[in-house]
Amino acid sequence: MEWINAAILSAAVVGVVNIIDSHLLSKRMPSLWAFLVPVAAIYLIYGSALLVLFPLPEGIGMLPVSVALASGACSAVAVILMLYALTIEEVSKVIPVVHTFPVFVSVLAIPILGETLDYLHWIAIIIVVAGVVTIAIRQDSTGPRIRLGKWLCLCMAASFLFAIANIASKYALEYISFWSMYSLSALCMAFLFLSVSVRPSVLQELRGLRQRGSAMALIAFNETLALVGILLSFWAVSRGPISLVSTVLGTRPFFVFIYAVILSRCYPVILEWRLSRETVALRLISIVMIVAGIAIIYLS
Repeated sequence: MEWINAAILSAAVVGVVNIIDSHLLSKRMPSLWAFLVPVAAIYLIYGSALLVLFPLPEGIGMLPVSVALASGACSAVAVILMLYALTIEEVSKVIPVVHTFPVFVSVLAIPILGETLDYLHWIAIIIVVAGVVTIAIRQDSTGPRIRLGKWLCLCMAASFLFAIANIASKYALEYISFWSMYSLSALCMAFLFLSVSVRPSVLQELRGLRQRGSAMALIAFNETLALVGILLSFWAVSRGPISLVSTVLGTRPFFVFIYAVILSRCYPVILEWRLSRETVALRLISIVMIVAGIAIIYLS
């Protein structure tokens, strides 16, 4: 399989994961923290099993391992922020904003990698920022207005942390396999998820959860999809040019948008999304702007 096929498949698969995350948080789970406990348990199982099956290379230094763990820590915090944003706003708004992280990668590359930004890069940054502002526009009885709330701050913080995680993972993948990269990231995420979520009140919520069996089965299925998507993304990063891989992975908002439109029309009970022609048109324009800006950054 070519790296570009792996990156496209990763974007499509993780788009499904984001949709199911939104459904679980809004319909099934009593709180974000109750959701994180079973997710952490699954990450712990998958991470430990893959680390046994695919151990770290012999003689590897501490620096690549530390960088991989730092990448996992940044990803864990970013995921928590993104999931919290999903409890506030629609998935079709949250995911495009989070996927502005290539802009931060470009900016961080100046001091870290000694790169420079030309005028095309700055134009692209303006386009992406404009796309983010467009997503924040909401239609009401008085007409369109910009709603800049907590959700947008959470998404931008998550985007920044994902950018740091991507830079760190690219370095670590020069020394370890994508299997080992996933294992270390998963174990780090499991530890952080459990650290912030395990407490008596959350465990009580889980014990009193209605239809607990079906909810846990859906979480297990979703995190297995996430395993596939993440492994595909690490595989693509390890084999393809990072700029082109990131561009392809940045198409995930398109998949989320398509899934949300289909579900809102065919199975509205699964995903709450008040759909109107104006909303669809505005959201599609914003996603096109964000993805176009990201493509300019990485292809120019």
